[in-house]
Amino acid sequence: MSDQEVFVQQFARWFQHFHEALSPDPKQGSASWNTVPADQRHRLVAAARLAILELETNVHSQDNSRLYFAKPGEAEWGC
Repeated sequence: MSDQEVFVQQFARWFQHFHEALSPDPKQGSASWNTVPADQRHRLVAAARLAILELETNVHSQDNSRLYFAKPGEAEWGC
């Protein structure tokens, strides 16, 4: 298993843990990762993977947004 896959699965565990911990129903908040049904764990891992991909995409698009603009004070004026 790759380091990235381990991170994604750990991220999903954290997400499930915090989701349960912040649940308004105290009985619902006691579930551990091992008691979550396998199909729900797979969905949580897939959601974590998509969330991380979205975060990476947003970071890269923000980096590229300044690529085409001059730094302040360095623009050449004129048409």
